[in-house]
Amino acid sequence: AMDPQQRLLLEVAWETLEDAGQIPEELKGSKTGVFIGIGTHDYSIMLWQQPVSEPYATTGTGNCIAANRISYSFDSKGPSLAVDTACSSSLVAVHLACQSIWTGESELALAGGVNMLLLPTIMVGFSKGGFMSSEGKCKSFDAGADGYVRGEGAGLVLLKPLSQAQADGDDIYGVILSSAVNQDGLSDGMAAPNPVAQEAVLREAYQKVGIDPSQVDYVEAHGTGT
Repeated sequence: AMDPQQRLLLEVAWETLEDAGQIPEELKGSKTGVFIGIGTHDYSIMLWQQPVSEPYATTGTGNCIAANRISYSFDSKGPSLAVDTACSSSLVAVHLACQSIWTGESELALAGGVNMLLLPTIMVGFSKGGFMSSEGKCKSFDAGADGYVRGEGAGLVLLKPLSQAQADGDDIYGVILSSAVNQDGLSDGMAAPNPVAQEAVLREAYQKVGIDPSQVDYVEAHGTGT
């Protein structure tokens, strides 16, 4: 009765805490937030095709429960929410987690996302809509780009204020100095990018902490064919 995306997130949440050297029992009652990017609901569609008498199907197929179940399992008391902004869901979840930490709402945060592809019908719909790459390859920033490739997986990071992480002697993989989010607004199509809006959100992220863009030597972009 439970969407496998929820199970996968529980496993990855445990692995994330383990990798970070955090003892789950010590998080009970803490202001640990959970921010999960999740947009697909293939399993829910499959399950509810027929009448379901299983009471756990309601919680098992709710995308919000993908985050809530983690908070429940670890007895954490911080914000717990699911985020759906399509391709950017996981990164927006990280953005919201940072905001929660910076405001003191959360003292620790699990943030990331999950995606599983269980139905062919959605893939067919995207193909007919012209969203999918005809070659099954992403060619981002290429004149020959003609679509994107859907993928599966799950990933989480554990976030904490830098000063606290240093005081606790934690292993630190990276530091998030700034984050920003916006929306393209009106463009050539709902799925088409708006270069002006995307430039604006980059400028905002840099300006928040006074980073000169010339200091940036590596840029990672999500791999669509737009």
